[in-house]
Amino acid sequence: MCGICGDLRLDGAPANLAAVERMNAALARRGPDHAGAWADGPLGMGHRRLAVIDLSHHANQPMLDRQTGLALVFNGTIYNHPELRAELQGLGHRFVSDGDTEVILRAWIQWGRDCLERLDGMFAFAVWDPRARTLTLARDRLGIKPLYWARAGDHFAFASSLPALLAGGGVDTRLDPVALHHQFTLHGVVPSPRTVLRGVRKLAPGHWLALDVEGRTEEGGYWSLEATRPPEPLREGDWLAAIHAALRAAVERRLRIADVPVGVLLSGGLDSSLLVGLLAEAGVEDLRTFSVGFEDSPEEAGSEFEYSDLVAARFHTRHRRFLVPNDQVLARLPEAVDAMAEPMFAQDAVAFYLLAERVSREIKVVQSGQGADEVFGGYFWYPRMAAETTGTPLERFRRHYFDRDHGEYLRMVGREFQVPDVTSEFIERKLAEPGADTFMDAVLRLDVTTLIVDDPVKRVDNMTMAWGLEARVPFLDRQLVELAARCPPEIKLQAGGKYPLKVMARGLLPDAVIDRPKGYFPMPALKYVRGDFLEFMRGILDSRACRERGLYRREYVDSLLAAPDMHHTRIQGNKLWHLALLEFWLQRHGIA
Repeated sequence: MCGICGDLRLDGAPANLAAVERMNAALARRGPDHAGAWADGPLGMGHRRLAVIDLSHHANQPMLDRQTGLALVFNGTIYNHPELRAELQGLGHRFVSDGDTEVILRAWIQWGRDCLERLDGMFAFAVWDPRARTLTLARDRLGIKPLYWARAGDHFAFASSLPALLAGGGVDTRLDPVALHHQFTLHGVVPSPRTVLRGVRKLAPGHWLALDVEGRTEEGGYWSLEATRPPEPLREGDWLAAIHAALRAAVERRLRIADVPVGVLLSGGLDSSLLVGLLAEAGVEDLRTFSVGFEDSPEEAGSEFEYSDLVAARFHTRHRRFLVPNDQVLARLPEAVDAMAEPMFAQDAVAFYLLAERVSREIKVVQSGQGADEVFGGYFWYPRMAAETTGTPLERFRRHYFDRDHGEYLRMVGREFQVPDVTSEFIERKLAEPGADTFMDAVLRLDVTTLIVDDPVKRVDNMTMAWGLEARVPFLDRQLVELAARCPPEIKLQAGGKYPLKVMARGLLPDAVIDRPKGYFPMPALKYVRGDFLEFMRGILDSRACRERGLYRREYVDSLLAAPDMHHTRIQGNKLWHLALLEFWLQRHGIA
């Protein structure tokens, strides 16, 4: 797990190493163990390393192949790298390191872009071919690792985070009105390739992008998710057994591929608790688990310790729990916002940031439960969508998910930021794509391949990597996701959702954890806004920078400030926090 960056000149000039160094410095927290930079004519590359596999200097980056001149910078983990290494050795390749980076490099030498279909893991990388004078970027199938790029005039830059690109300079920082519509409709999600800034784009999951020194580009995808039934129907029991085996294999794979200890972020929910149980079944001893909690509000508890304690006690883990008071949350909010590659509305972004800080003092790698709700239908809105009997697919989705209808959005933003209902158009198009047997198949596929990428997945990457902590997400294992997508939605949605996981957990976990209501990473102060938190948000929205930006209509802002606890989205986000967070993110990153 690392940070990568680079700058390619398109005018024949030498590489801008000063820009690379600035970007690399901005990525330092993603990789505290080593910094490297390299240049070849018009291209400069930078890398920050978090050493998890092959801790020696042989695995440092940028990594070069002397014979071909290929150069690689890579962020992520390839879980099948031992098998690929053995295959490549059989084809005559010789290795000087024991890590997965060199496996990617030699796989590219052997198979070119076709190697992407062979890689199982989470990854974002850039490879430079000096003979073809071509730079290629690639991203894993589910977008677990981020990869941003910007093209302005005579240069092309890429990086693991948007703020790193800003540090490199020359980026168009005007707001993208289409992206803003997505941001405020899809709970902070701006699907690839857009970001809220016009000059920054991100590579879509499961895609590659190639660029030569003349500026010619080519892009393609190498994976798609089929949400259709298999030719030979399976009984419910067969689906449950297959899913159990696939999840167990995913958990064990993410444990085995590391040269450092692996812990678990234990929220107290079914998903992370199940990871602990499966690791215990795999024979892990002295397992470390970590939980975080916050102050209660009259409406909602601020921690799930009662459940995480049950799991820690059941499996005798070495458990640490951290209770963070509200005054510390407010004091640390600016840091958490600085760590966001893009604006994140979800209240648990700050929770992950503060938890990762504590965990990183004790361990380098953790497993986390993100993805289970999307893959197995765990959110409360899925059964509501499934129960709808009238309306188009877009209408069935929109009335249970959209944070704001288009009319409200137009009342919220200034005239120069208004656009047609582009989010409805986007969702309608995605739901109509072939390869999904039913409406709910299309909904779950949309969530897994698109919405999750720029909400919980991005959140976990940003907040853990801000502390040099690698988070692995077994529920987004490619084989498991492909299997679950073929499973009939009615099986996944039984018992309120995540039925295969609940069956798997019965007898392994305490019943209280399995049968509890669906929980979220609670931070009540950002959902029920009052006191110091209200004044903090009021200060942001009343600031001179916010008023001069003209993004928000004042009458809309004033209506939220007058009753901050009365304006929640369909999926229970606080609308005032949404407005304040985006404006605060823009200010913290120097965007006028």
